[in-house]
Amino acid sequence: MMESTRQRHTRDLRDRIGALVMAVLVCVAGMTPALAHARPTSASKKAEAAAVKKQVDALDEKLDVANENYNEANIAYNEAIAKRKKADKKLKKTEARLNTVQDHLNTRANDMYREGPGAFLEVLLGAQSFDDFAALWDTLNNMNRTDAASTVELKTLRAETKALRAELKDAEAAAKKQNDKKKKLKEEAAAALAERKAKLRGLEAEVAALQRAEAAAAEAEARRRSASSSYLGGGKKFPAPTRAARSEVVNIAKKYLGAPYRWGAAGPNSFDCSGFTMFVFKQVGVSLPHSSRAQINSGQRVSRSDLQPGDLVFFGSPIHHVGLYVGGGQMIHAPHSGDVVRYAPAFRSDFVGACRP
Repeated sequence: MMESTRQRHTRDLRDRIGALVMAVLVCVAGMTPALAHARPTSASKKAEAAAVKKQVDALDEKLDVANENYNEANIAYNEAIAKRKKADKKLKKTEARLNTVQDHLNTRANDMYREGPGAFLEVLLGAQSFDDFAALWDTLNNMNRTDAASTVELKTLRAETKALRAELKDAEAAAKKQNDKKKKLKEEAAAALAERKAKLRGLEAEVAALQRAEAAAAEAEARRRSASSSYLGGGKKFPAPTRAARSEVVNIAKKYLGAPYRWGAAGPNSFDCSGFTMFVFKQVGVSLPHSSRAQINSGQRVSRSDLQPGDLVFFGSPIHHVGLYVGGGQMIHAPHSGDVVRYAPAFRSDFVGACRP
């Protein structure tokens, strides 16, 4: 029995609808991986953030080391510049004296040449008495001694000038070397900071949450250790300090809580770690170098058990971080890029010692 026209149209419509549904299902199936990638689960994002945080932590330590290397190079550069200026000043003074002595001897030589060898004898023979003769003879002897001394001085000054020119050249080379080193370290730091920013992009909140959790755990551990009378922390033992701690710097440091960390900065609005401690101590008339490695030797070394508020605590090997101890196992410090001046546990696992400026 032949199907009617209506039945045939119904069947064609059903077939087309079925084909369309299948096509949609295929498209959806093909898009599923992309959608899954575009909308990661909470667990996968946390895992990604943890991996990124590990990389950022490594970069922060690398930047801390680079920052202190830069600060050391800057100190060496300033010392080289000071040495160059000193050598230049001494050279100019020596050259001026050399020119004076040289002019004096040139004048004496010209006078002797014009007068001839018999001039002195004529003067002596023209003396009217023995006393005149003796006085003239003494004068001529004194002139000869002065000329001889000037000749010796001229020779000495020429040797000094040569040595000073060499010293100045060495000082200029040393200053250039340190300046080149500073420039290279700054470029490396800029690249590392850009890499840090790129790694964090899109995960800032997640990584910040992980950092807060880690800081809270470290603080709890520090409180536990401080409560234990048997815990003395790291660092070497030293005799009890003979000077009082400068506890007044703690209140000064508190005024800058929240100030941003900036690579190589030393205040008043932003800081790196040693720039912060240098700035704070400057407010009480204590001059510290802009380097944690140098600051540890800028006062009496202090054992962990003798620490008082106002002492400096140091971290890392080689040393690349410093904080201001405020008591209770806590310090105030400028931590790293992307962070601010804040409280933190003073007795981290990389604690290496303390000093009292």
